[in-house]
Amino acid sequence: MPVLIALLRGINIGPHKRMKMDALRGVCESLKFTKVQTLVQSGNVVFQTKETDELVIAAKLEKAIEKKFAFTCDVVVRSTADLKSAIQRTPFAKRDLDPRSVLVVFLRSHPSAEVREKAGQIPAAPEELYLDGREFYMYFPNGMARPQLNWTSVEKVLKTPATGRNWNTVTKLLEMAEALELAK
Repeated sequence: MPVLIALLRGINIGPHKRMKMDALRGVCESLKFTKVQTLVQSGNVVFQTKETDELVIAAKLEKAIEKKFAFTCDVVVRSTADLKSAIQRTPFAKRDLDPRSVLVVFLRSHPSAEVREKAGQIPAAPEELYLDGREFYMYFPNGMARPQLNWTSVEKVLKTPATGRNWNTVTKLLEMAEALELAK
């Protein structure tokens, strides 16, 4: 069975949209996902399922979360191969950057040519932005705590559900997914 990674947007950040990871694992298992694992409290799930359509999986998980927790949250799904490709395509590979200052924003769908053009025009200095496929790579030279970049303007341009993860989380999720693929 394929190994997939579900990334939930905006949970456990403030007082709203709270969920425990064991409850999230239970929701995933109720959808017949197997070998479900979570990473940190921000809604990262690695699992196996017979279903291969990422949009179908995301929709099922969103509906189940709404039913269980009484709130909505966007879900973005990637395969292990997709996640590995996103890591390999980072524009920051040849630079020695603090991984806590690199964010990968995973978009649910491929952006249109118009969105790609507008994304390239977002004023971001001193941050750096690169849109490649369904990933939007961001580097925050002064850290992510107080960026100059206005995230609301980025969201308006993207026109698709998206969620970001720092570089350490992205690489750890790939490690978990690859280990699950090797497990029999």
